[in-house]
Amino acid sequence: MAQRGIREYDGKRILAEHWNEYFAPEFEYDFKSVLVTPETDLDRLPEQYPWLLEMPLVAKPDMLFGKRGKLGLILFKKEKPCDVDYETVKQWIREKMQEEVEIKGKKGKLTHFLIEPCVPHAPEDEYYVAMTLGYDGDHIYMSAFGGIDVEENWDKVREIVIPPLATEEEIDRLIEENVPEEIKDKEKYADFVKRLYRFFRDMHFAYLEINPLVMVGNKVYPLDFVGRVDDTAQFLVGRKWGELEFPAGFGGELSPEEKYIKEMDEKSGASLKLTILNPEGRIWTLVAGGGASVVYADTVADLGYVKELANYGEYSGNPSRAETREYVKTVLDLMTRHKDPQGRPKILIIGGAIANFTDVAKTFDGIIDAFKEYADKMKEVGVKIYVRRGGPNYEVGLAKIKKAAEELGLPIEVYGPETHMTEIVKKALTENP
Repeated sequence: MAQRGIREYDGKRILAEHWNEYFAPEFEYDFKSVLVTPETDLDRLPEQYPWLLEMPLVAKPDMLFGKRGKLGLILFKKEKPCDVDYETVKQWIREKMQEEVEIKGKKGKLTHFLIEPCVPHAPEDEYYVAMTLGYDGDHIYMSAFGGIDVEENWDKVREIVIPPLATEEEIDRLIEENVPEEIKDKEKYADFVKRLYRFFRDMHFAYLEINPLVMVGNKVYPLDFVGRVDDTAQFLVGRKWGELEFPAGFGGELSPEEKYIKEMDEKSGASLKLTILNPEGRIWTLVAGGGASVVYADTVADLGYVKELANYGEYSGNPSRAETREYVKTVLDLMTRHKDPQGRPKILIIGGAIANFTDVAKTFDGIIDAFKEYADKMKEVGVKIYVRRGGPNYEVGLAKIKKAAEELGLPIEVYGPETHMTEIVKKALTENP
């Protein structure tokens, strides 16, 4: 499972599109929200959304980072709340799009913004609710002290754990019994949280947070929404999600190579992930399996070579020969663009745990195809290959890749499941310090 962050706009859109199924008629949500991108014509936007000219507004970036209020990146007037019109919003967004800002050590420009109606309310009406997956069950967090200071009031947040095999009756009881005393209408709040939890579960969210949540009568205003979904559930609920983008977030724009693999991943039943950490790094990995990718990266870091780790990712879920070939070609293209400044060989670690159903020989055919295309470039930069693999047809696969590499003049060491999966990392780095 990979947890993928989604825009606030998309989280609220999904909520609104399924409101009648989960919340109506007991609760109402008047969804009005506009996502502004660099391609948006701000002058013509009211033609599509007339309400932009009819009510006071709030604007903020929608780029997967929090604490926008504390960062001064929410447009509203403290001295006179709900007194911002569309002309002011247009000017503010255009100015912010031109500025370079720094957030958590990352510099960049703000490209995506959210425009919504301003909702007048008192601070004491700001509640908090969040839900997340956990090893021991789903965790639900509830508080009467929502808003930008929720972290300072974390001691007032009530946490409950929903056991994996809990019945609907047990879930309802756990929520009802743990609603914070400070909430004005505990029964109504509990009812909303119960419904929201079923929405969270059915839509395969991995994390969902509404802060603040404002409730006036039976009207609900999710003023801020943070969401992450389980992207492996796309085949189950992709239609319910609708057109859902998984943005990189502020300061994390994807490189062309990362975009290419991401597009491959979205079209495949396999899992293909690639993150470039250091394009001039010396240590490159081709790892089968998400868990194994974490282990290999941690091992490189533990041995003191984290700054030389070039990439992080995985190919798993029994990718086809063609998919494996394209994935490996992308990594090899990046790896062979520069020689090591100190003249040391570059290291390619091909590893993984013992596969359950991935055909090792088939995926290794894809790797061999890529080797044949990039052999000359690999020899130019001095690549040394270390392989450790187990699983269906691993013996055939290991024999094939060893023979192919030797015929191409590429130095290679090959190991099966009798060798610990991280031992080749230690071996590669100690032999080539």
